[in-house]
Amino acid sequence: MKVLMFGWEFPPFISGGLGTACYGVTKGLINNGVEVTFVIPTRRGRENADVRVLGADEVPLLRIEEIPFIRDSKLMKKRAKIIGISSKGPVSPYYTSKGSMRYMKFDASYAAKTRRVATRINAERGSILEFAGNYGGRLFEEVENYGAVAESLAFLENFDIIHAHDWITFPAGVRAKLISGKPLVVHIHATEFDRSGENMNPHVYNIEKYGMQNADKIIAVSYYTKNIITKRYGINPKKIEVIHNAINREKQIQRYNIKKKNGEKTVLSLGRVTMQKGPDYFLEAANLVLKKIKNVRFVMAGSGDMLPKMISRMAELKIADKFHFTGFLKGMEVEKIYAMSDLYVMPSVSEPFGLTAFEALLYDIPIIISKQSGVSEVLRNAVMVDFWDVKKLAGTMIALLENDKLARRVVEKCQEEIKNISWNNAGYKIKKLYEALV
Repeated sequence: MKVLMFGWEFPPFISGGLGTACYGVTKGLINNGVEVTFVIPTRRGRENADVRVLGADEVPLLRIEEIPFIRDSKLMKKRAKIIGISSKGPVSPYYTSKGSMRYMKFDASYAAKTRRVATRINAERGSILEFAGNYGGRLFEEVENYGAVAESLAFLENFDIIHAHDWITFPAGVRAKLISGKPLVVHIHATEFDRSGENMNPHVYNIEKYGMQNADKIIAVSYYTKNIITKRYGINPKKIEVIHNAINREKQIQRYNIKKKNGEKTVLSLGRVTMQKGPDYFLEAANLVLKKIKNVRFVMAGSGDMLPKMISRMAELKIADKFHFTGFLKGMEVEKIYAMSDLYVMPSVSEPFGLTAFEALLYDIPIIISKQSGVSEVLRNAVMVDFWDVKKLAGTMIALLENDKLARRVVEKCQEEIKNISWNNAGYKIKKLYEALV
């Protein structure tokens, strides 16, 4: 079986858990005998020895007149309406704020406009579109162009099924389906409600719903996420399959001979510094802990739109000597910070899954996770708190920092729970889903 897979992140280009999950899913499928072509905006010339990765900026766009069986078909007249968005200023699908965005909604002639743009680019640029492949000011323009590339790939590539990860690739997935007639699976790693709560961006929401409605099957990373999809997007629950994320054990335990400080404990929270991840609750709880015990320091690793606010609040609380910001970490930097830590806290407001909880356990770190997370469905023995209960979060941190026996017991029980969780098993479940559709 051959899969044409669309994703915005893939190692070494990772901005968050999406890239890690895409790699795990792809490897799990390959190990189950599925051939995967993973399409990313740009490879920047880098090869991946394990997976066939294709850059959208390497794909020649086809003029519509070059595809005779489509040119005059009824299919082109039945194109679904797609929403495109233009933007000015820095943009990220992970950010809390939407104040920097400007939006434009295209009408039903969107596909025709795209074809005209494609023909012009053929003449001016040699049939190749350029992609930065990040989450900058041209994000929505690139999402639009990525969809145009998907149409060409749907004609040029040989595949049995289409798989698209998160809203930024849903327009591409749908357009590939319209051209090829092949089944479409959309994979929901996070929704706009996770990122922004009730202040959700209606344009992103519309793209998400459009992708879900046009998909033949939806994969949700947790029952928590499935519930959001059914209630917030009105999708039939029978259309949704829950397949939990897994753990990549290959990146386990490179400790670099790092020795933890004697007499001092380190508490880590790693993730985007955005509303979704609850950094403000972690900071306020840290302040309460420091009023009770002094031999502890806190680390907030990551970047995001709430970072300046968190730094200002830390200064107000006068805990700068005990609270540290690392900025965005990657690769070995992530492994080093895990190796240095004694406790991991994930206080997410809305977490579809939460792969970092798995990663922390690989370093024998006790974990505290939000009850509002998908990973809580798997790690039943993890210490759980409501994200908003700062006092309980602080008290739980103190208990685990002061009681080594309790901390070890939490680690042992959670590690037992993830013993049989692997991307190969997840890949097997996805393959069976594919087979049912094909």
